[in-house]
Amino acid sequence: MSITRREFTGALGAPFLAGAQTVRRRLRREESYFGIHLDLHPSDQDEALGRDVTEEMAARLLDRVKPDYLQYDYKGHVGFIGYPSKVSVSAPVVKDSLAIWRKATSDRGVALYIHFSGVWDSQAVKEHPEWARVRPDGGKEERQTSTFGPYVDLRMIPQLKEAIENYDIEGGWVDGECWATNPDYCAAAVEAFRRATGHREPPRGPEDPGWLEFLELNREQFRKYVRHYLDEIHKFRPQFQIASNWLYTTLAPERPELPVDFISGDYLGNACISRARLESRYLSWADKPWDLMAWGFQNARGETIGPVHKPAAQLMQESSVVLAQGGGFQIYYQPTRAGKVDDRHIGVMEKVARFCRERQELSHKSETVPEVGVLFSKESLYSTTGKLFGGWGRAEEAAAGIVDALVENHYSVDVIPDWKLSEVAGRYACLVVPDWADISAGARDILLSYGRGGGRLLIAGARNAELFKEALQVRLAGTASVQRAWIPGAEVFADVHGLWQDVEPAGAFVLESRYPTYDSARDGKPAATLNAYGSGRIAAIYGPAGAAFAQTHGPETRRLMGRLMGRLYEPAVTLEGPPTVELARRRKGGRTMLHLINTTGMQVADAYSAIDFVPPVGPLRVRIRMDRAPARVEFSPAGASLTGVWRDGVWTGVLDRLDVHGIIWWDA
Repeated sequence: MSITRREFTGALGAPFLAGAQTVRRRLRREESYFGIHLDLHPSDQDEALGRDVTEEMAARLLDRVKPDYLQYDYKGHVGFIGYPSKVSVSAPVVKDSLAIWRKATSDRGVALYIHFSGVWDSQAVKEHPEWARVRPDGGKEERQTSTFGPYVDLRMIPQLKEAIENYDIEGGWVDGECWATNPDYCAAAVEAFRRATGHREPPRGPEDPGWLEFLELNREQFRKYVRHYLDEIHKFRPQFQIASNWLYTTLAPERPELPVDFISGDYLGNACISRARLESRYLSWADKPWDLMAWGFQNARGETIGPVHKPAAQLMQESSVVLAQGGGFQIYYQPTRAGKVDDRHIGVMEKVARFCRERQELSHKSETVPEVGVLFSKESLYSTTGKLFGGWGRAEEAAAGIVDALVENHYSVDVIPDWKLSEVAGRYACLVVPDWADISAGARDILLSYGRGGGRLLIAGARNAELFKEALQVRLAGTASVQRAWIPGAEVFADVHGLWQDVEPAGAFVLESRYPTYDSARDGKPAATLNAYGSGRIAAIYGPAGAAFAQTHGPETRRLMGRLMGRLYEPAVTLEGPPTVELARRRKGGRTMLHLINTTGMQVADAYSAIDFVPPVGPLRVRIRMDRAPARVEFSPAGASLTGVWRDGVWTGVLDRLDVHGIIWWDA
C-alpha cells in the first residue's frame, strides 16, 4: 500500500513539502522488523551538534540500509533537548538534525521515533531539586526524578508534545525508565506508605517492617507514572507509539497491562548472545510487538580504549538469536558529536539488514513449538533482591545459566514467566525450575499439578528442595549451607560450588553424587535424584546448577544437565553437533521450522571485544519426530532441499554446513 506524501511542519515552523509522488507507507511498530537507533545524549558541553548532518548522508543511510524505522535522539539522560525547544532547555545546537532526518525518512516512507530519557533527567533535578527522588538517607538524587512528583506533567509531557507537533514523529523509545527507578523516600511516598500500612516510618532495608510493601508501593507508583504519560500522549496523538525501555522484559517481568504500544530493550556488554538468548525467549510470550536492540559497539574497559565497533559477522550472529524467537531487531550506533554517521558503519548496517531481510518471511512473528520450558520467577526477584526492577545481576544467573546449559545440549527452550505458567504449562514435554530463591507456593502447586498429570519436571536449587521435598521423596538433612561440590564427569569434574541442601533418599533414586574435593572415592553425598510422581517424573539437583553454569560455563556442568534431562524424557529433535549450535522449534503459517544458530566464537570477554569471523560447523545430523513423511524439507535462506529418510515417525537428515544461521522447514 502506498500513500501520497504530505506537508508537515519542522521544528522551526517551516513547512517541508515532500512532493506529490507516492512513497512507501510508514509502518507501524507491529509491522516493523528491522530498525536503526542513533543517540548522543546531548549536553551543554556540546559544541557541534548537528554540524555534519546532511540530507545526503541521511539519504545514503536510508537508501542503503532500508530500515523500517529510525530512532534518533531528542533528549538523553543528561536532560538537554538536542534541538531548538520552547518548553525546555536545549543543548547548543548548530543545526537541527532531527528536521533533516524527518525529511529524509518522510521522503522514503520510513517511520521516525525519538530516543527520550524519562525518569533519568539530570538537568531537571538540577533546576528543580524538589523534583528529585529522595534517597534513604534523606539526600536528593542527582540523576533520577521522582515518580511521585510533578516532573512528568511540567517537563516530560510538554517535551514529548513539542516533539510530536514539530516533527510529526511516529513514536518514542523512552529510556532511563524502570531500570533507572529506585525506592523513593520523598514526603509523598512516605505519606502514601503510612496511609497504606499504618507505619509512621518507612523501612530502610529488608530487616525493617513493611519492606516488601514499600517496594511494591514504589513499583505501583512507577506504573501510575507510565500510565499517566501514555494516556496523555495517546489523547494528544492517538496514533503515537511508545515503549518504556525494558518494561515487560526480564527487568520488569510483569504481565503487560499498561497501554505501551511495543516492548523493547537494548542489550550490551560481554556475552551479548547469552543475554539476548534469555531475553528473546521471555519476550516471545509478551503478547505485544517486541524487538531487541544490539549495541553496534562494545565499550572496552581499558583506561585508554573507547568503543570497539562490532563487525557485521558479530551483529549477524547476535541478530540470529533474536530473529529465531520471532522478534524484531535493531542496532544502536552513536554518531560523532557533530552527527556524522561514517560510511563504514553504514556498510555494516547494510550487510546486517540484508542478512535479516533474507530471514524475515520465515522468522518474523513466528510462534514456538513447545518443548522445554524454563520458569522465570518474578516472585523470587521481587521478594528477595531488594530492588524495584532489574538489572538483577547475580539474582537472575540461575535462569540464564539453566537456559544456556539446555541450549548447549541442543534442547529447544522457552522461558516462561511465572504469571504465564498456569496458562501454558500443559503444552510442554518438560519444565525446568532454576535455582531461584523463592518461586512461591503458588508456582509450586501449578508445577506439581503438571507433574501429577504426566509432565516431566527438573527442579534445581537448595531452596526448591525445601519447597518440593515431599514430591521429591527425600528427607532434608539439616539446613542449606554453602559447600564445595565436585561432581564427576566424563572427562573431569563439574565444579558446582554454592548453596546446597543435604538430603537422604526416601524413595527417590540417586542419579548423581557430589564430593567436597576432587576425590570421588570418599565423602560422597546425593547431588541429584529421580522419582515417579503421579503419571510423570520429577528429577532434582540440590545445588546451584544454573548459577554455577552462568559463572563458569564449565563443560562438565553442561554435560551434567544433559544427563539429568536425558533421564526425564526424549526430545522431539536431536542434533549431533558441537554445543555451540543452538536450535529453536518454531511455526509460522503452515510451516514448521527448526532454526539453527552457530554461536561458535561468540564474544565473551573485554580483551576480545569484537569478532569478524564465525567458523562454519558441520556436518550436523538432525533427527526430527514427525507424524508423517514430509513432502519436502528445505533449508533457507539458501533455498536448498535437504535429503533425508523418514521411518517410524522420525525424519533423519544431514546438513553439511552451517555458517551463522539457517532454517530447516517443512509443511506441517
